[in-house]
Amino acid sequence: MFKIRPLLSALVTRRPTSERHGGLSALFSCRMSEGPRDEQTAKLLKRANEENEECAERGQATKRIKAEGEHTEDEKKYPKKKVVLLMAYSGKGYYGMQRNPGTSQFRTIEDDLVTALIKSGCIPENHGDDMKKMSFQRCARTDKGVSAAGQVVSLKLRLLEDITEKINEHLPPQIRVLGLKRVTQGFNSKNNCDARTYCYMLPTVAFALKDYDCGNIAAFRLEPETLQRVNRLFALYKGTHNFHNFTSQKAPSDPSARRYITEMLCGEPFLCNNTEFAVITVRGQSFMLHQIRKMIGLVIAVVKGYTTEAVIERSWGQEKVDVPKAPGLGLVLERVHFDRYNKRFGGDGLHERLEWDREEEAIKAFKEAHIYPTIVETECEEGSMVSWMSTLPIHDFEATANDARDNKDQKQDGADVGNDSD
Repeated sequence: MFKIRPLLSALVTRRPTSERHGGLSALFSCRMSEGPRDEQTAKLLKRANEENEECAERGQATKRIKAEGEHTEDEKKYPKKKVVLLMAYSGKGYYGMQRNPGTSQFRTIEDDLVTALIKSGCIPENHGDDMKKMSFQRCARTDKGVSAAGQVVSLKLRLLEDITEKINEHLPPQIRVLGLKRVTQGFNSKNNCDARTYCYMLPTVAFALKDYDCGNIAAFRLEPETLQRVNRLFALYKGTHNFHNFTSQKAPSDPSARRYITEMLCGEPFLCNNTEFAVITVRGQSFMLHQIRKMIGLVIAVVKGYTTEAVIERSWGQEKVDVPKAPGLGLVLERVHFDRYNKRFGGDGLHERLEWDREEEAIKAFKEAHIYPTIVETECEEGSMVSWMSTLPIHDFEATANDARDNKDQKQDGADVGNDSD
């Protein structure tokens, strides 16, 4: 209101001396008796207010144009482009990959990733709460505690210099961005993914007979004949089957319960911390919540002698079968596959193939530094596999699962909704 004071001063000088000494109170006290002069005063005050508003609007417009100009320059220097990020992480201490809006107390991998993207300047701060604005999509949703050596996410971001280094500066050591590649504008890391490969690392004592004393798991060694039987059972999963019994709250008639498995194999055992471990590899088109852990859990139950292998075939039928779920500790998303995308765009001269040969050494180094040691140390200290094996006798493999146990599983699975494998 910087123009009102001079205006009022000018009005006051036109009044009698007695009114001038009365100040503004005298001025406004005369409004009832001085009609024409009141109107003139009101017009002058209105004009002053309008001029002040116009000045304020011009000032705001100038600031807005300046800010937009700075934003435009920033966009020109670092335009947003569609890319994929290759990620590796140890899932210990995290509630899965995917963010869960409204449950900030349960930290996820994406929570820390988005924070790092904002702090590094790769995405605007006001887009952090709605990553759809950046076309964000992860290839696979990993469960609570599950790790990844080859996770891929797609999104739009500003292509800064040394971008992966800048992002990693704001990430904890157990989460790393190992690579970045440009992709087509319509690329979606989940929808364009043809297959996922997971690994599951476990102590081989899991395949000991049920009467074996697990007090000293370091003494157990897996016999070659037992390994052959394990792999023969895993081979039964290959092909397309109805896996409604290997997840939660899926009806046998649900088409999404049918999944295609191309590979499942247990590798040769090896020693870590004087304890024998082995790695199971499974590749499929996609997997449901807890599907891999239940596939492994059921084979362990068969090998240990709690049930016969006929239960595997029966589990694909219509009836509900009580399938045990192996611990999540050893599960690792090994890599994701984009065969169709590579065939269509990989040789067009504009886009790179989504393969990570140059990053293989970094992937291997991360697994050896953060993933494998965590699995081995946690297993040896906490004995999650041995503790889980002690629960196998309570499962009724010959009859359908009873309602009490089924409801208990559903409550537990409900806590992980949104964190299914992919």
